[in-house]
Amino acid sequence: MIIRTEFPYGTTHEDVRIPLPDGVELYARIWRPATGEPVPALLEYLPHRLTDRTAPRDWQRHPWYAGHGYASVRVDVRGHGCSGGLPGDACDARELADGVAVVEWLAAQEWCTGSVGMFGVSWGGLNSLQLAALAPEALKAVITVCATDDRFDNDAHYMGGSVLAVDMHARAAALLALSSRPPDPQYAGDGWRGQWLERLEAVEPLIHTWLSHQTRDAYWRHGSIREDYGAIDAAVLAVGGWHDPYRDTVLRLVQHLPSARVRGLIGPWPHQYPDRGRAPGPAIGFLQETLRWWDHWLKGADNGVMDEPLLRAWISEAHPPATVYEELPGRWVGEGSWPSAGVVPVPYAFRGAPVTVASPQHTGLDAGRFRPRGNDADLPPDQRDEDAKSACFEFPVGGGEPVEILGRPSVTLRLRLDVPYGQVVARLCDVAPDGSSTLVTRGALNLSARQGRDRAVPWPVGSYEDVTFELNGIGHAFPPGHRIRLAVSSAYWPWIWPRAGSEAGWTLDPAGSSVTLPVRAASPAGDEGIVFELPEQAEPLGVSFPATLDEPRPERLVVRDVARGTWRLEVDPRCGGTRVHPDGLEYGEDATEVYEIQDGDPLSARTRSQWRIRLHRPERGWDARVETTSEIRCDEGGFVTSDELVCREGEEVVFHRSWERRLPRAAG
Repeated sequence: MIIRTEFPYGTTHEDVRIPLPDGVELYARIWRPATGEPVPALLEYLPHRLTDRTAPRDWQRHPWYAGHGYASVRVDVRGHGCSGGLPGDACDARELADGVAVVEWLAAQEWCTGSVGMFGVSWGGLNSLQLAALAPEALKAVITVCATDDRFDNDAHYMGGSVLAVDMHARAAALLALSSRPPDPQYAGDGWRGQWLERLEAVEPLIHTWLSHQTRDAYWRHGSIREDYGAIDAAVLAVGGWHDPYRDTVLRLVQHLPSARVRGLIGPWPHQYPDRGRAPGPAIGFLQETLRWWDHWLKGADNGVMDEPLLRAWISEAHPPATVYEELPGRWVGEGSWPSAGVVPVPYAFRGAPVTVASPQHTGLDAGRFRPRGNDADLPPDQRDEDAKSACFEFPVGGGEPVEILGRPSVTLRLRLDVPYGQVVARLCDVAPDGSSTLVTRGALNLSARQGRDRAVPWPVGSYEDVTFELNGIGHAFPPGHRIRLAVSSAYWPWIWPRAGSEAGWTLDPAGSSVTLPVRAASPAGDEGIVFELPEQAEPLGVSFPATLDEPRPERLVVRDVARGTWRLEVDPRCGGTRVHPDGLEYGEDATEVYEIQDGDPLSARTRSQWRIRLHRPERGWDARVETTSEIRCDEGGFVTSDELVCREGEEVVFHRSWERRLPRAAG
């Protein structure tokens, strides 16, 4: 990592309030270059609080952009941080309308040329795409990182039409806690407490909404760019990582947007900006790469950025299974079109007699984290134990050349069910000569969603049907001497929420089943010369992390109760602990997640999450705490959710509320 302290421009920063048409003001921090000339503006628009939670990350990039001739602006979404108003649903119509107003306000400032770019990772990447689809005139270009174009089937809620137990629960629990934090009196002023209490009265667990929409209906179509790619006028640089669940968005964007104004980049990265050095790497000079994008689209520079291949992607070489890699072996390749003529679908037919697959309910405990962030236990370990609970079909890699794939594999399975519903999960693994099994990619299908994610169609009991679904995209080279393994299971906890009766599994007929791999020609033209600079960032904010005497918890701990036949996964998502900011704020987050299930009983599945957040300013005598507990279970009638929120100022409880909801299981 190269830390820059000198730039072409000196920089200044100030905190301002941006007025909205309804009178609400959004809190913003603006870094600007020291110049008398107007410059383009870059916007990052998030609910995650610029005065504390994202401040360290913000200081890595916003001053860097300002030092290179841009006004770089970080804005808190309505109802969060020190912005006014009340919190709403994630990326709802109100948030997007506010975003359009912010873009227009920036373009109208005397220090702005009238051209605006927008960027972000995850939530910020999603609303960048959504605002681009609303097409405000001033928004000329966006950079979207680790974001989704499909809020139903490629986000944190559902996968293949199946309820995502692991991330729907964890995300809803996190957002309940995070949206309940108080404004910081150092920035919000004396009215912070009244503003906090007003917000708390409006807080509602989002799990209620998410579980009320179990098919792709109007709720999920809102804000899903996949519904109408043609609405986007701005230039789009789409960025993802092979270890991020949303990487397929990059492939769809380069396929559906005009090639004259889109480029895609997929590396080996987790759910992070690619310059942050979070495992797996290698990290790249992402800020330098994005500067080329901004200079071309916002300043008219003829810098060759659009001469790059339409898609630049990392092809990983074979590697032993591990839960973390500092860097993965591999190389960069380029494709001038997508789908690429150099990538050919090659089917591999299954063989053998029909087999009944009734995977144990705890199959999936070695799945790893749904959204890896670079922690030590994020990635899936050796898959041999999972493979033993699945039906496996293998294909040796012979000859002297590897089988190199780039894109989305697909599977076709001929299945028979003796109940009206079920789940199927397919994992593609690279099996080394020593027998170790490295997960390459995977996909899932709720069998009631086989005719479309917008409907739930029961399976005709006792009948065979063919189903086809895609796995997540990947770039990987299977070397000679290895085996390509396709493993299919009927359970995948805690990723996929099971349903009563699904423990019976299904029968698979290999005679009508296959996996199709997107096989890429070795080293076609365009692979040469793809290089990136070393990562650069601005000088760090200067946050410190106090030492603690507490013994750190395991990141992922699996506990088996042999007598009860239960399996429990305990997760510490590593939220960051306590840190001290240069302005005196002590900010701490701590969370735990628990997922439990009993063999043979899908209705035993339980999730539980606890969050504790503290904001402390010793010099002011200010001490605020937020504590939440969230649980989900499912019985014959549907899902039952329980949430509790307790907020304190000092020792005084200023707010306490509990919710319990029963939500019918219509699909999922």
